[in-house]
Amino acid sequence: MGIVTMLGLVLLLAVLLIASAFGLWRKKTDGQMKSVALGAPVPVADDDPEVDVLTASAGEHGGEQLTAEMLGSQLGERATIVQFSTAFCQPCRATRRILDEVTSMITGTTHVEIDAEAHLDLVRKLDIRRTPTVLVLDSQGRITKKAVGLPRKADVIAALGEVV
Repeated sequence: MGIVTMLGLVLLLAVLLIASAFGLWRKKTDGQMKSVALGAPVPVADDDPEVDVLTASAGEHGGEQLTAEMLGSQLGERATIVQFSTAFCQPCRATRRILDEVTSMITGTTHVEIDAEAHLDLVRKLDIRRTPTVLVLDSQGRITKKAVGLPRKADVIAALGEVV
């Protein structure tokens, strides 16, 4: 075996190892509900009319408040689950079913699905990078939990339990 062949084999094995590690990490973290740090709201840019009603705080989108006008739907009495989806997203369909089931079980909760492609300003403001992305809002519309990817039903129920 030549040195070039040996180097190519080592490089191939390294790429396979890195890809496998990434796949395992992604499988472990995909869809997990993560807490969003809450803080004192401060105004965001006032040059965008859609952002006039959006507030932000220290932490990753902690304390940001979404309104019925921004969502195009009424907030739930006790909590709202917001799902950002796209038309060709297969996990978005499964997420929709899970969230519909959960909100039908827990009174005072609402599920709102937003087409990410049609609401790019909001997607950018909230730093939505993948679909499905699920946000759990309290009764005031403040973001308390966030999951990227297909969430597990038990995790959604637990996240709502903390808010309700």
